[in-house]
Amino acid sequence: MNHFELFELEPALEIDLTQLKAKFLKLQQQYHPDNNQDQIEQAIAKSSQVNQAYDALKHVDSRAAYLLQLQKQDGGIEQSIHDFEFLQSALELREQLDEATSSEQLQGLRTEVEQWVNALIKEFQIDYAEQDWSEARDTVRKLRFFRHVLMDIDKAEEKLFDDEDFAGFDDDF
Repeated sequence: MNHFELFELEPALEIDLTQLKAKFLKLQQQYHPDNNQDQIEQAIAKSSQVNQAYDALKHVDSRAAYLLQLQKQDGGIEQSIHDFEFLQSALELREQLDEATSSEQLQGLRTEVEQWVNALIKEFQIDYAEQDWSEARDTVRKLRFFRHVLMDIDKAEEKLFDDEDFAGFDDDF
């Protein structure tokens, strides 16, 4: 049984994330070791399988990689990105993130990254449908890069928020 079958989803890049999470919670409850004391080892193994499947499907980059894996086309997916123009844009984006000092700047970067991701999703869907596996793998690498950038934007926003809270705390004394 593959991950999509486990969650009763059609194998596709675009899935209903609400349905995925609801099915995940239902399966976790079903296989939780506390609810399966008579078969605890099997419950732990099944619970682990559910977690692994959920982790693979909850993000678009890992879901795309999993689709390639199902087609046995995921070899070399861990290689570096060799698209010079993309790398140049990525470097500029990282510099903007490092220099961002306001929520507005970070939100602008988030919007830009989300636009890139949406374009890459469309690109992957075309490459996948045309079985252009090399391009599809390259697109997965780019999607992974942008997931990391989005996580870094989240961290920068948290830091900015924490710094503002701390500054406000100092003003109280």
